[in-house]
Amino acid sequence: MKLFSRLSILSVLLVAVISLIAGCGGDSAGEKKFLNIATGGTAGTYYPIGGAMAEILNNNIQGMNASAQSTGATVANINMLKEGSVDLAIVQNDITYYAANGVEMFKDKKVGNLKGIATLYPETCQIVTLESTGIKSIADLKGKRVAVGAMGSGAEANARQILEAYGITYDDIDEQFLSFSEAASALKDGNVDAAFVTAGYPTAAVQDIASQNKVRLLPIEADKADALIAKYPFYTKVVIPAGTYAGFEEEVPGISVMAMLVCTDKVDEQLGYDITKALFSNLDRIKAAHSVGKLITKEGAMEGMPIQMNAGAEKFFKE
Repeated sequence: MKLFSRLSILSVLLVAVISLIAGCGGDSAGEKKFLNIATGGTAGTYYPIGGAMAEILNNNIQGMNASAQSTGATVANINMLKEGSVDLAIVQNDITYYAANGVEMFKDKKVGNLKGIATLYPETCQIVTLESTGIKSIADLKGKRVAVGAMGSGAEANARQILEAYGITYDDIDEQFLSFSEAASALKDGNVDAAFVTAGYPTAAVQDIASQNKVRLLPIEADKADALIAKYPFYTKVVIPAGTYAGFEEEVPGISVMAMLVCTDKVDEQLGYDITKALFSNLDRIKAAHSVGKLITKEGAMEGMPIQMNAGAEKFFKE
């Protein structure tokens, strides 16, 4: 009886050990991988791009369960990465630089564990008004009601910096902290005179305005763009083509930052590699989700990278 009892106890212990080993990854092929992708507002560019990315990951990585969620965009996304509530995020390269170095809105709040997956496409700083306002330049915004982006967002930082290049501060305008969709509604309703939108063009929020009103994009002149680039080297010059929005047939000089895909050091090398390979082997799906998808290339995926890359992502691009 004693021998039987001892054998029974050993059997129970053996089963427990086997179960523990399996639970710790002994059968990794069957494990579910849950990934939350932080994007932006539903009227912006990040949201459809993030949705396409989630679909690609689910279809190409075994056991993957990825989902995209609407957020307050870049600054909120970086904070969510820091808190661990999301695993991947689409963000602006300028704000990512601020976070990694603990400057600007991340002063004394450095986020040291950010890792780059890839830079994606230029995000253009678009300053939109209605033809009916009579506003023709950024200098004309003094004394006007201006939507500068959601509070603490990347677009709001761009608005401050661009206004600064023209000698304008929030003391000179009636600033309104509105998301892209809120700004679009406010412009259409006559509650603001102009709005700053940082996103790949054409942007859904601006298209929405142009579908019902004659719009005007305000230019950033070459000397002002040069001054911005000298102070903030993550900016690049861009020209918004004529006809980008219905009814506005003028070419407009401006500036852009880069959208990029970021994770933290919680994404290991193998998963980073798998994510990068899946996304950049299925760019057609991203192109179908939004027209800026055509600007995402494997060749340009490390341009403007402001932080250290995930080792697996870097390995993929260097293969």
